[in-house]
Amino acid sequence: MGRKPREKSGTGIYHVMLRGVNRQDIFEGEEDYAVFKKQLYRIVFYKDESGKPQPPRCVIYAYCLMTNHVHLLIRETVEELSIVIKRITVGYALYYNSKYQHVGHLFQNRFRSEVVNDEAYFITLLRYIHQNPVAAGITKTIEEYRWSSWIEYENHNEGQQTICTIQPVWKLMSFADLRALIFELLPKASLILDFDNEGGRRSDDEIKAFLSESLGLRQPTDLQLYSRDRRLDILRMAKQYGASIRQLERLTGISFTIIRMA
Repeated sequence: MGRKPREKSGTGIYHVMLRGVNRQDIFEGEEDYAVFKKQLYRIVFYKDESGKPQPPRCVIYAYCLMTNHVHLLIRETVEELSIVIKRITVGYALYYNSKYQHVGHLFQNRFRSEVVNDEAYFITLLRYIHQNPVAAGITKTIEEYRWSSWIEYENHNEGQQTICTIQPVWKLMSFADLRALIFELLPKASLILDFDNEGGRRSDDEIKAFLSESLGLRQPTDLQLYSRDRRLDILRMAKQYGASIRQLERLTGISFTIIRMA
């Protein structure tokens, strides 16, 4: 059976996630994050072979670079989304593979995307993307994280060229109102887009059977009694089997953040 075609956005705006193949890290150090940001910059501030500026290949409203995945809030312009994403990932993969002598794919072949067709959801995604480092336990505050676009929003009055197109956001609300929303953590951020279940969805009964028959748990909540290292090992195996973070959170009672980091 062929893959289901991507849903087209009526606004041209999408929430995109790029993830390392088999959930491997795609950023090993600060230089790697900086190189990926340059890839985004080149896509937006595109020049032809003579050096003449050209229309941006896309519009980016927000981004967040995490250890093994990237979030983008992006709008199609002169090129289709799939072409833009290919340009970003191929360019970065060439750099990464050369630097680390890596062989094979770096990113999952098929990126995940979700259409954004209304203003309310657009604002929700601005919050979700910028809150990722806090939700993952990497930083305590949003402004501490260097590799998201929030720094561009905070410095919007300094006249610097930014990857993100920010002005349309100010037409929706003031910076003060947006900042208040960004710093109000979403209680159900894990439900926005369940990226952690590729291909066919496993049922709860299948996950319970896997945990019981393959891994020896009497019931999923028993996982809370295991040592930290063993618990993380089991969570990784369950995710590889096809369990989503949301399922594991519901079945085991273990927090979303711990499962996500496994």
